[in-house]
Amino acid sequence: MLVRCARRAAACALLGVTLLVAAGCGSSSDQPEPPPVPTSASPTRPPDPGPLKITVNNAANINLRPNLVVNRGALPTQLETKDLIVGKGRTAAATDTVTVQYVGVIARNGQEFDASWDRGEPTTFPLAQTIPGFRNGIVGMKEGGRRQIVMPPDQAYGATGAPPAIGPDEALVFVVDLVKID
Repeated sequence: MLVRCARRAAACALLGVTLLVAAGCGSSSDQPEPPPVPTSASPTRPPDPGPLKITVNNAANINLRPNLVVNRGALPTQLETKDLIVGKGRTAAATDTVTVQYVGVIARNGQEFDASWDRGEPTTFPLAQTIPGFRNGIVGMKEGGRRQIVMPPDQAYGATGAPPAIGPDEALVFVVDLVKID
């Protein structure tokens, strides 16, 4: 019985060696196997840029021209306002005529397209005769204040734009100083 077990063990060992040798032979090529292809549960997406980021240099000094720097981010889908300086005078209504200083840039690329500061004097106009985002962005602002207004295309110049400076469907950013309400 002991001899029969020894023969079986030897046969099992020989079979194991034969299988190892056969597995190692594989192909006759000396090239290494390619690395395994990684699998992922879901495709990778670039990170969400988040909201549009705007830096306003000279934001807190109404006597200095504001300079806008627009950084990457999602363009606005609704009107956004942010008071940089809260005024202390009268509050603007949609039917008022106002005198303002402003700088305007295209939100997509930060390109400045207009600035009353460059003409050397504020601009006066009835709010009812401006683009919706400018009017709606100034309403509620107090004299002596500075406000950042970010507007989607439908609150700016829409599908037609204002060539050549503003193309179709451009979102705009303004920094507006409300000098006075007439």
